[in-house]
Amino acid sequence: MPEQPPYLRIADVLRERIAAHEWAPGDRLPSRAQIAQEYGVGDNVVRRAQELLISQGVLEGRAGSGTYVAEARQRVRMVRSSTREQGGGSPFRADMKAMGKLGDWESRTEAKVPAPAEIASRLGIGEGEPCVRSVYEFLADGRPVQLSTSWEPYALTGGTLVVLPEGGPHAGTGVVNRMAVIGITVSHAVERLEPTQATAEEASLLGIQKGALVTRIRRTYYSDEGRAVETADIIVPAALGEVVYEVPVPRR
Repeated sequence: MPEQPPYLRIADVLRERIAAHEWAPGDRLPSRAQIAQEYGVGDNVVRRAQELLISQGVLEGRAGSGTYVAEARQRVRMVRSSTREQGGGSPFRADMKAMGKLGDWESRTEAKVPAPAEIASRLGIGEGEPCVRSVYEFLADGRPVQLSTSWEPYALTGGTLVVLPEGGPHAGTGVVNRMAVIGITVSHAVERLEPTQATAEEASLLGIQKGALVTRIRRTYYSDEGRAVETADIIVPAALGEVVYEVPVPRR
C-alpha cells in the first residue's frame, strides 16, 4: 500500500485533535509555522491539510486572522419560484424565517455602469450602454450565505422612483414589484445553473475556501413583451445552502 501523503496525515491529526475537544468550535488554531514545527513538515504541507479541512467544513479561514475550528452551520434553503416575489415581501427573508433565522442583506448600488459584453448580451442592449449595478451579500443570522450581482438597463428605470433597487419608496421590494410601479409587467424569469468553484473574492466574502464548490445561477427577468429587464449572477455555496425549485402544476 502506498504511503499516505504528508498533508493527509496532518489533516487526520488535526481532525483527531478537534474530535478530542483539544480545540472547540470558534477556537483559533496555532499558526502554520507552529504546526509544521511540531510535526516536522513544511508550511505547504500544513497549508494543504488546512485547505482540505476547510473544504470539508471542519475548519474555516478568516482573512488576516488565521484558521479556526468551524462552528456548526445549518445549510439554508433557497426556494426558487416564479410567484414568490409577487406578494411584496422578500422571498429570502421568508426562507430564513421558515428556518428560524433572521434574513437580511447588505448592498451597494452604482448607476450608469457600462454593461460588459456578456451582460449586454443577456439584457439585449449594446455593449457599454449604462446600467444600474447592485451587489448584494445575503445574511442568515448575520452570517453571509449568498451573493448576487444584479444589472438593470438605465434606459429602463432612469429618472423614475425605482432607479435604485435599494433606495426610494420602493426599496427592497424586488424586481417584479418595482417594475410594476413603472408599468412593466414581468411575466417570467429564465435561470441557468452551473456548478463551479468560488473565486478568491467570493470565498473571502462567504467565509469559505477559494475553489470550494458553489452553484452559480444566471437569472434574467423578462417583461410580457419579451424584453429583458434585469439579469443577475447569484452565488450559493454548496456547503452553506441548497437550491430548491417550486414548479407550479398547470390546472386542467
